[in-house]
Amino acid sequence: MRLFRFFIDLLYAYILIFLYMHELAQRIEVMKSIAHPVRIAILQELAKGVKCVSDFKDFLNISQPNISQHLSELRHTGLIDYFIDGRLRCYFLKSPFVLDLLELIQKEYCSDLPGPECCPVTKKGTYHGDRHR
Repeated sequence: MRLFRFFIDLLYAYILIFLYMHELAQRIEVMKSIAHPVRIAILQELAKGVKCVSDFKDFLNISQPNISQHLSELRHTGLIDYFIDGRLRCYFLKSPFVLDLLELIQKEYCSDLPGPECCPVTKKGTYHGDRHR
């Protein structure tokens, strides 16, 4: 009976790890999808409200097919969606994650975090300060 319980617990642990990794993979895909200046601009406009493709064309200065490709990528990751109004596709934000992410992207930081006093393992050494990147 103990062996059976051990395997059930092990299976449960593997399922939890799988679910965590799957969720992490989805978040990574979202970050990859957003990692383009045009897509960030699109999301910033959609944060203001519903927009049609022609609205994006006015301020992005790129072709309509290019805009549609970016919108398609954002839809694929579940960040936005659209409804049809006659011949127009009207896009809107779907994921609440986007608003938090846009706020984080626009946040201004005054300086870097302070360097460590010493190595946390050996308790020796010091941080040299400015390093070339």
